[in-house]
Amino acid sequence: MGLEDKDVVILLLIMTLFLLVSNVSCSTTDTITSASPLKDGDTIISSRGIFELGFFSPGSSKNRYIGIWYKSIPIKTVVWVANRETPVTDNSGMLKITNLGVLIITNDKSAIVWSSNSSKGSQNPIAQLLDSGNLVVRDKNDNRNFLWQSFDYLGDTMLPGMKLGKDLVTGRENFITSWKNENDPSVGDYTFGCDLRGYPHQVIRKGQVLQYRSEPWNGIDFGGISVLPQNAIYKFDMVFNEREVLYTYKMLNASLIARLTMNHSGVAQRWVWADQVKDWVLYFSIPAADGCDLVCGAYGICAVNSFPKCGCLDKFVPKYQNEWNGANWSKGCVRRKPLNCKTDGFVKHTNIKLPDLQYSVFYKNLTLSQCEKVCLKNCSCMAYANILKTGGTGCMIWTGDLIDIQEAPTYSSQIYIRMAFSDSGVSGSHKKKKKIIPLLVALIAGVLVSMGLVFVFWRKWRNHSVLKGEEEQTGNDTDQLYTNESQKEDLELPLFRLSEIVKATHNFSFNNKLGEGGYGPVYKGALPDGKEIAVKRLSKTSNQGLDEFKNEVICISKLQHRNLVRLLGCCIQGDEKMLIYEYMPNKSLDYFIFDESRRKLLDWPERFNIINGVARGLQYLHEDSRLRIIHRDLKASNILLDFDMNPKISDFGMARSFIGNETQANTMKVVGTYGYMSPEYAVDGIFSVKSDVFSFGVLVLEIVSGKKNRGFFHHDHHHNLLGHAWLLYQEGQLMELIDPSITESCHLYEVLRSIELALLCVQRNPDDRPSMSSVVVTLSSEGELPEPKQPGFFYTEHVPRDDTSSSTRAPLSTNAMTITLVNGR
Repeated sequence: MGLEDKDVVILLLIMTLFLLVSNVSCSTTDTITSASPLKDGDTIISSRGIFELGFFSPGSSKNRYIGIWYKSIPIKTVVWVANRETPVTDNSGMLKITNLGVLIITNDKSAIVWSSNSSKGSQNPIAQLLDSGNLVVRDKNDNRNFLWQSFDYLGDTMLPGMKLGKDLVTGRENFITSWKNENDPSVGDYTFGCDLRGYPHQVIRKGQVLQYRSEPWNGIDFGGISVLPQNAIYKFDMVFNEREVLYTYKMLNASLIARLTMNHSGVAQRWVWADQVKDWVLYFSIPAADGCDLVCGAYGICAVNSFPKCGCLDKFVPKYQNEWNGANWSKGCVRRKPLNCKTDGFVKHTNIKLPDLQYSVFYKNLTLSQCEKVCLKNCSCMAYANILKTGGTGCMIWTGDLIDIQEAPTYSSQIYIRMAFSDSGVSGSHKKKKKIIPLLVALIAGVLVSMGLVFVFWRKWRNHSVLKGEEEQTGNDTDQLYTNESQKEDLELPLFRLSEIVKATHNFSFNNKLGEGGYGPVYKGALPDGKEIAVKRLSKTSNQGLDEFKNEVICISKLQHRNLVRLLGCCIQGDEKMLIYEYMPNKSLDYFIFDESRRKLLDWPERFNIINGVARGLQYLHEDSRLRIIHRDLKASNILLDFDMNPKISDFGMARSFIGNETQANTMKVVGTYGYMSPEYAVDGIFSVKSDVFSFGVLVLEIVSGKKNRGFFHHDHHHNLLGHAWLLYQEGQLMELIDPSITESCHLYEVLRSIELALLCVQRNPDDRPSMSSVVVTLSSEGELPEPKQPGFFYTEHVPRDDTSSSTRAPLSTNAMTITLVNGR
């Protein structure tokens, strides 16, 4: 090679280097400033050349959008679009950042077609495209704090570092949404995100209709055959605390490029770029192509490789056989043998997808055996399972029908489903033994029933004879109960002799005393047949006399409801007046919720069950019983708890019954308990069913918070619990009201909804309060609630702090109580 040739080569190398340097200097900027907006045709590129931002037109469309795509991939793949709903119709568009740090897109008329709506300002704002694909607005001198970022406004693509979930403080929810079609990036029909009901899990919805759901987060991933397990490519993570529930993932191999998309057909897909073939490779998609999601109905099970795909769980049968035979599986299956609650067992099912979590509750600190005990104690519990794969405690229970169950060898979950005793055992010789046991039980029961009948007839004959002799000595004291003969015949209340009650209570032994109220002491007793009873004995010094005694007998004697305490009979002999009730082994609600240690024994599902039970009991009293009954003294100490912690309303001594179309009444004798009485009743003596609704609202707030309404103290104000709840509602801080002992077991949506419902119940105007039937429906539904108005509540300055029942009307001139309206701070 000659000298001239070398000069030419050197010259060419210098020119090439110059062009490369010029090209880099012109195209490697990754920022936009207020002095240098981005025009259509120009782009910015992240510092390592991974992502590029500029105007583009999707598919065959001529509309222009600001988007972000991969710079290094030959197939143009857009991962984010700014102005999805408001395109620029020509090439005149421009992306600018204002002096206040707001990103805007303008058209040829300088009209703003899109804005980032940033609320934070900066003196030197810039927009920067990061190598993560995140477009951020920040101060030029601050690399850490972002004023705005595109990762908070997801499109149809989830990149590593983006987050799906919900901010529980602000209520903001992040999910990815499909495009309308490949030519239109505006918001489509499908969304992919996290559902927090029960425990976090992934869902796909078309509008509001569920199309797919994953299993719950198990500490590693969202288990199941159609969801990517933990591997050497991705690492999943779930942030789960009181402030936020967020799912994210990152790449373990930084050289790999991957994304998750929600396409316009309703399929979520994970893609990995294969450099060898220069194309995207589909790693997996959900829902899977097997068509097994949400098709088989309650207790139906979908098997991927079977035909027909739907069957019933073992020992279940189709609810409607003809429809099932016609491949209409939506009505599902039912148990072959009904549940008994007291004698049920559980059957273990393996290799299945756990059921829908809509009616499930997660218990963080329970082992699997403890979870079984919780489930057995709750007759509404249909199944339980351990969902965590990371070890330790934590289990889920289901309190409704089991829906969307799938079966496949690749599912690793196990679930224990409640079954009748005869269907919950194993086969073989054990099954034969179980067949013999019911026969023996039936035989013994038959003998006992026969003996019992003989004993009952004998006792009735003996009681009749003895009572007749007692009446001759002391007079027929039971006549004091009735105002006319027809009422006496109508009640037919069993009568107990004094000697029976003395023997049952060991002569009213102090060791048998359960407690004491305004009526008098209550004793535990046991009848000769072993039946446990509670005896309420009218104290001679009680301010509640024969009228209250009569009232309770007449009101409750014919009431039959699972959430009302059952009156077994009464005893009136001489000066003694007693009511005999069924015995409640778990005492009263106030025994638990107002005690620092015992309140921990009542988790949220049990408290929510109590709220629902009290609501149903009041609905029965107000609307479904033979008489419309207003309790007038609903409070925590009058809610008794049976063996299974089911609530039963008690103490009807102050109740009033209405006949026909009566809805309210007026009294000069205000009775009830301070802190639970409605304003119109306490001040004007006007009571109605809405008076009980007010008391119910107070009770719900006490159940949720574990605090008493009266005697409540807060260092920031002098309001009672109602006033405190109202202030928190005004400030959007209702979570502060929740008892810390239930934070791990609570279903946040249910708790907050219960608080808002309680505030509706304690509104000052009775007409604004809901009826108890509306309350019952609201507790079991998910519709929006109306905005509550300011509550009427009491500031009890001169009234004793303990729960004291009032039996006399407070003169209006005294300062015994004041109705206060609260204004938000």
